[in-house]
Amino acid sequence: AALETIPETNRHRYGEAIENGLNGNLQRGFEVGDEYVDELSRRLDDGRPSIADAFLVVVGLGGATGGGTVPELVATLRAVYDDPVYVLATLPAKRELEPPEDPLVEDIVPDDGTDDSPTAAVESGDDTRPLAEENAARTLERLDGLANALICFDNDAWLRTGESLAEGRDRLNRELATRVAAFFSAGAANEGDVAETVIDASDVARILDGADDRTTVATLGYGQQEVDTDDGGSRFGLGLFSTEPDVDTASAVSAVETTISKALHGKLTLECDRENTDRTMVIVGGPPAWLNRQAIADGRQSVQSTTDSRELMGGDAPRPNGDRVFAAILFAGVEPVDRLETLGQASR
Repeated sequence: AALETIPETNRHRYGEAIENGLNGNLQRGFEVGDEYVDELSRRLDDGRPSIADAFLVVVGLGGATGGGTVPELVATLRAVYDDPVYVLATLPAKRELEPPEDPLVEDIVPDDGTDDSPTAAVESGDDTRPLAEENAARTLERLDGLANALICFDNDAWLRTGESLAEGRDRLNRELATRVAAFFSAGAANEGDVAETVIDASDVARILDGADDRTTVATLGYGQQEVDTDDGGSRFGLGLFSTEPDVDTASAVSAVETTISKALHGKLTLECDRENTDRTMVIVGGPPAWLNRQAIADGRQSVQSTTDSRELMGGDAPRPNGDRVFAAILFAGVEPVDRLETLGQASR
């Protein structure tokens, strides 16, 4: 009921007999996944999955219900459809492991318990999930080899000092959604878009899919800069077929360089050593007149020099009605990752 931004027609509640969650019992969660995966698969038919280029399964790790269901769902999607399955997963914050210091929380949480899912925990004000890290690690172990790729967002790294998960939820959701939308919408052309280098689903699969049977671990970097779009400019960003003055070259170059640098060196959804990156994709978008081709090419070279990736692909995402230049960088095959290694130790 708390999912206000998702239409009711796009929701499906499963496990009606599970009234108050699973209280962190991940083994029971795996059983629930096995029991209800067929029901979920039938519900997915309404979305016409046969025409999909790929599937993106989103889960908050640490709870027993979602974490228990997602491995079985991913395995079923891989078995039924010949398309990649990517998992977008949030990692639990360390402060969830300890009871909150604020005694008022006790007045918020019902005496008979609450749903242990990430959303319910945040909505109720209860940030305590002592088994969150252990459950997250066990779910990740089950997903390895099932999903084509795992894109992570580390709640712990993105929360501010003293900030609870409930307080930071909206901000963190916006940060994650902005990065995911910038990356996955790059190949979705709108009317008037004229991309110099088009990214399609096969390009994304090429970067996200590993060469072996292991699941690729990936993280996203992002940068943006607002720009002045009142001075006209070429529709194609090349100074052609326009009676309006083009955007100042130096300004366009600076905007592209700045956003790529932010995406490359700024905060990642999952922190890693960039030098460990095996494959990289760079997306630069914004008003077409601001997408300076040479600056984009130089930016990709900078990414290549920093990551020493075995493979690097890039594309541009024209946004004729946009007011900012943005860059999204996908770093794939980034293991080992300290955060995931620490989580793994929690399950041993």
